[in-house]
Amino acid sequence: MSERLSDRLTRCECCPRKCRVNRLEGKVGFCRIHAGIQISHAGLHFGEEPPISGTKGSGTIFFAGCNLCCVFCQNYQISQEFQQSHTRTLTIDELASEMLRLQDVGAHNINFVSPSHTIYQMADAIRVAKRMGLVVPVVYNSNGYDSVDALRQIRGLVDIYLPDLKYLGNGLGKQFSAVDDYADIAPVVLREMLDQVGHLEMDDEGNAVRGLLVRHLVLPGYLGNSKSCLHFLADLSPDTYVSIMAQYSPQYKAGNYPGLNRTLTKDEYDEVMDYAIDVGLENVFIQELESQEHYLPDFARERPFNLDLTFPGSSAPDLMGGE
Repeated sequence: MSERLSDRLTRCECCPRKCRVNRLEGKVGFCRIHAGIQISHAGLHFGEEPPISGTKGSGTIFFAGCNLCCVFCQNYQISQEFQQSHTRTLTIDELASEMLRLQDVGAHNINFVSPSHTIYQMADAIRVAKRMGLVVPVVYNSNGYDSVDALRQIRGLVDIYLPDLKYLGNGLGKQFSAVDDYADIAPVVLREMLDQVGHLEMDDEGNAVRGLLVRHLVLPGYLGNSKSCLHFLADLSPDTYVSIMAQYSPQYKAGNYPGLNRTLTKDEYDEVMDYAIDVGLENVFIQELESQEHYLPDFARERPFNLDLTFPGSSAPDLMGGE
């Protein structure tokens, strides 16, 4: 296909916001990102789930901006309050070169973080990189608020989908992420992703090569929401790989919201884990509560994350079974 998908940004509908602004002319919508590819960090990351980070690291590329505005966002420096000093703007060819650089330094995969609002530029860069020799899997690491139409347009370019499932109640989405229809959009997105790549597949060394891995961050005091999300994922398929995250801590504006102004307790997390077993989920990654202290990046630093960081509580792909 010779057409660049990014040419469609003249009337942007690349995410469910459908702002319909001409980003090619420098206009911006909710995400505040024009057609230029603004990234905040590109490097090896060891803090993803074991099949993603492996032993050599995931080649993560963090896009600036976001199509949500989560009051508890731990990446708020680059998603909400990003400054030019925290970002650099790349062309499609330059982004492709970054992908090849990460492959050359040993990355198990290329992991695009927060790509929903930059999906077309990303897709164009993947095509260029593949022509130039990219062979490692491509990971689409999103908040789950994606355009199904856009996902269908990039079918075949992404090997591993790593979406969030944040809420299954639109009230929570509106209150905490400035979105009216998250609970309507995300389930359809996950079905599309599963249809494209199937369940998570790993090689002999336990590294992901293809498939869907869904993340759910447990919010303190909102266990009913977590249970609704896990129930949906079990209905989607008991074989769905799920990462149930305990790392919540009150970042960004969360301290202003009663209930979100504290960390998760062990009893809360245990209750959610018990529910995952009850609904029959077979493949679940877990985290220790200590992860609350270790997962806070600082994008003002050259290396935002601790390079020695591993995913606490899931040191190997031997998962908590649903039995």
